[in-house]
Amino acid sequence: MSTSDNEDHHQTFEQAASGASLTYPMQCSALRKNGHVVIKGRPCKIVDMSTSKTGKHGHAKVHLVAIDIFTGKKLEDICPSTHNMDVPNVRREEYQLVNIDDGFLNLMTSDGTPKDDVKVPEGDLGKDIQTAFDDGKDLLVTIISAMGEEQAISFKEAPKMN
Repeated sequence: MSTSDNEDHHQTFEQAASGASLTYPMQCSALRKNGHVVIKGRPCKIVDMSTSKTGKHGHAKVHLVAIDIFTGKKLEDICPSTHNMDVPNVRREEYQLVNIDDGFLNLMTSDGTPKDDVKVPEGDLGKDIQTAFDDGKDLLVTIISAMGEEQAISFKEAPKMN
């Protein structure tokens, strides 16, 4: 990673941090399956959780199994049920795909604001978006964003305007 890449990364992080907070605390016992949580600094979706009872003076512990919402990696954590964990603020928004340029999606919000900073996703999703776009289809791309990161997670054909 060159230094300029690194600097760019820090700038976006600071901008994101200055507005709404990236995470909020929630008591471990209040977390729910299919909810979100931060494990090892990564925004994750909880896929499984179990609570263990402990001995006389201990606390119940919550065992979390979660999937990183950007990388798909499985992460696990164990925390006392009374402790707080960070929950990422996760947003999903749909954008209209205007163009694909040099590995980036050129998107537009519903009010016409351009958004050009989301990469074409890797793997089949990226290929499918490119193919549908090349076929001249109007596409809506769903972007998920959390903790200063964004990624395209799905797309669909826009309904035709009559």
